[in-house]
Amino acid sequence: MSHTITRWEMRAADEPLVETEAIIENPAEGEALVEIAGCGVCHTDLGFYYDGVRTRHPLPLTLGHEISGRVIAVGAGAEQWQDAAVIIPAVMPCGECDVCQRGMGNICASQLMPGNDMHGGFASHIMVPAHGLCRVDQQRLAATGLALADLSVIADAVTTPYQSALRLDIQAGDLAIVVGVGGVGGYAVQIASAMGAKVVAIDVVQDKLESLQAYGADLILNAGDIKGRELKGAVKTFAREKGLRQTEWKIFECSGTAAGQLTAFGLLTFGARLAVVGFTMDKVEVRLSNLMAFHATAVGNWGCLPEYYPPALDLVLDGKVSMKPFVRQYPLAQINAVFAAAHAHEITQRPVLVP
Repeated sequence: MSHTITRWEMRAADEPLVETEAIIENPAEGEALVEIAGCGVCHTDLGFYYDGVRTRHPLPLTLGHEISGRVIAVGAGAEQWQDAAVIIPAVMPCGECDVCQRGMGNICASQLMPGNDMHGGFASHIMVPAHGLCRVDQQRLAATGLALADLSVIADAVTTPYQSALRLDIQAGDLAIVVGVGGVGGYAVQIASAMGAKVVAIDVVQDKLESLQAYGADLILNAGDIKGRELKGAVKTFAREKGLRQTEWKIFECSGTAAGQLTAFGLLTFGARLAVVGFTMDKVEVRLSNLMAFHATAVGNWGCLPEYYPPALDLVLDGKVSMKPFVRQYPLAQINAVFAAAHAHEITQRPVLVP
């Protein structure tokens, strides 16, 4: 049996996305066909579309990697997923190679990222490997007041900072600093707070900072007003006043800007850990020896392992991480207007496109 699906394809950078139809066959062994409930618009999508970041799949390509939906057909070996409500991991390791077997699926050479390695979620349906799907408990979801479409954003904006928090080993009583609190960074604030840290939120947009005061930000600092040593001094003062350590700060760089990366690196202290979460094509000049002098650690973070999706989802379903104030649904047919508005920073909530 074949299925007719709709996709919005990117055919060239900064040219209007085009609605097309495609015919796909029934799922092969181990595959699942997902009817998409919603797909979030991420900074990465805008990077592919506006900034010339190259996709691994040649154009034309359907973008979108923050996807939730319902499984409507399965191949052999994936029968347990039939009719399940699911979140699709933004990065899907093969699960079988050497690095996957050693728990390092983030660097799997055969990994698949929707909207990069394959057609993504700005469509009516998507075919994906069934292994690694994250099942959504519909009863628990109903109690939150969220829709399944809203949960699409978990597939990057929530899980990526969740894995970063694990890499930084966030513990109760830590001082966590989040540089760049739009999208991914806003959830990093909430996740670090849920793990027991006191959180300093840093950005240049005051409205973003103030919106997080009720969602885990214990101190907000506008890097447009306070810079360099003064900024680090403000964090030191806060730590002293709250009885927190002056060492071993846990720093998330989520802005995906050169300025944000320089700010984050400048906040290194003895024993600090820095997670580079945001992406930019820009280059920065830093004194790398600071890592040696501070006995500090810097780590990158690519996506999130599928096994971390269920505990990240639990944070949302348990009310420890709030999504409703930070997402907004739009019809998928408005994709070109939504991309333009998001690129112009005219949308403050995470757009979720709904077929």
